[in-house]
Parts: sequence; C-alpha cells; structure tokens
Amino acid sequence: MSSASTRQDCPECEGRLERTDQETICARCGLVVAEDRLDRGPEWRTFGDDADDRNPERTGAPLTRSRHDRGLTTEIGRSTRLKGCKRRRIARMRRQHNRARIASKAERNQVYAFTEIRRLVDRLDLPASIRDRACVLFESAQSEDLLRGRSLEGFAAATVYATCRADALSRTLGEVVGVARASEAELKAAYDALNRELGLPTGPIDPAEYLARFASRLDLPQRIERRGRELVAEAAEMGVVAGRNPGGVAAACLYTAATEDDDVELTQQAAAEVGGVTPVTLRSTYYDLTRE
Repeated sequence: MSSASTRQDCPECEGRLERTDQETICARCGLVVAEDRLDRGPEWRTFGDDADDRNPERTGAPLTRSRHDRGLTTEIGRSTRLKGCKRRRIARMRRQHNRARIASKAERNQVYAFTEIRRLVDRLDLPASIRDRACVLFESAQSEDLLRGRSLEGFAAATVYATCRADALSRTLGEVVGVARASEAELKAAYDALNRELGLPTGPIDPAEYLARFASRLDLPQRIERRGRELVAEAAEMGVVAGRNPGGVAAACLYTAATEDDDVELTQQAAAEVGGVTPVTLRSTYYDLTRE
C-alpha cells in the first residue's frame, strides 16, 4: 500500500519521518506532517489533607459533611515563582478569600466545632462515618438553638460521644474527656441537652464491646479475654449488667477472670482505672459475679 495516509516518508522530500509525543516531523526538511496536542497521560492527583496521600484520584475531592461548606471551597495556592507586586496581590486575594469563606457567626462556630470533631475522631481512632454523623448532629443542635450558653468544645465532644453511643461503639465517657478540650461537666451538660431535645437513639452498650481494648491495655492473655466474655454472658443472665456502667462491668469480668488464673496478676486499682470506675464499684460487680 502506497497511499498518502499510510506512507512512512515525507510527502515533500520523501525523507524519514520521526514521531514525538505531539508531532510527526520530517528529519530531512523539518516539515510537520501531523500534530496531536492532546495530553493522553494520566491525570491522577492527590486531594486529601495529607500531602503524602498514597491514593491519588482523577476526580476532585468528594463532598463531606465534616466541612461547613461540604468540601466545595476553593483554595488559592502558593507559588514560589511569583515575585514582587504579583506575589503581594495574590497574598491579598488569598487573605480576602479566606475571610469571605465564612459569612456568619454560625458558620464560624461550625468551622471551629467541625475541626474539633475531626481531631477527636482521629485521636479516638473512630471511622469516618462517626465523624460525618457527629457533624450532622452538631448542625441539628445548632439549628435547635441548643448552643446558647454552652461551650462549643463541650458540644463537639458530646456529639462524638453520642454518635458512639448510638452506634454501640465502645468509647467510655472518660476516654472522650481525656482527649477533648472540654471538661466532663461541659460534656455531660451538652449531652443531656442533645438527648433531651433531640431524642437520641442511644441504648445500653454491651460490656463485651470493651473487653478487647481493656485486655490489650492491661496486657492480659487471650484466654483471660475469652473467660471475660463468658462472664459477661453470665452477668447478663444474672441481671448484673442492668443499670451499671458497661465499662465497669467489663473491667470487673476481666478482673474476675484474672483471679481465677494463677499465672495472671491484676490489681483492682488497675482494672478500675481502665474501666473508668472506682475500685468500690468494681468490687461490687466482682462480688455479684462470684456469689455462690
């Protein structure tokens, strides 16, 4: 075949053709025979908060409820190649843009509270679904005017704790207070307001949900954890669980299992601290479990 569409030499001088990424040129006379300016390479980029994100994406960042603007904000980047007046002008534009992103005091409160919620979720090693639902719960509390006279930090911590309670996740009040910027009194006041005004679907947490984490903290062998689960089931049948702190019941079950094993040493003080209760409370559950 010797048609012009399939020939491999220059149509002008019959020289050899060379192909690059964008052009097909003649090596002898320099004639541009064909041109293709489309970049057919990958478009993968990173849109995560972490600059070291190992999962680049082709599309933009997804919508999220953990941002006051659902993640639709536009950011003016920084370039070291800009100099002089242009660099100062871009800096002023960036400053004005950041101010315009927050149009009201309510949005400013959301920005602060959502940042605190994301920090708490990260410190407590909770899934992203808890983060998003906690932010939605904070929006509901804000729309019901429950924030008046209460701290934003307390409500941020309370929404995370309430969402964990609603999903039956094993996070004690002491664990949330330990990483929060609010006191226990502020968290309880905010949680009571949420539960009273919004009717949270919270139920009792199964003490067995705490056993794995408590056993890991106390450095207990797996056989003690297995025996603790058996004791939790027995406590439920005996009616010991009802009306008691589930973390304290889990700690008491681990302590009871440790006392039955001669090779394991566990003090009441250590078990009570992990469970977030006093040794007196732990002993009360222990006596009920060991009662003949």
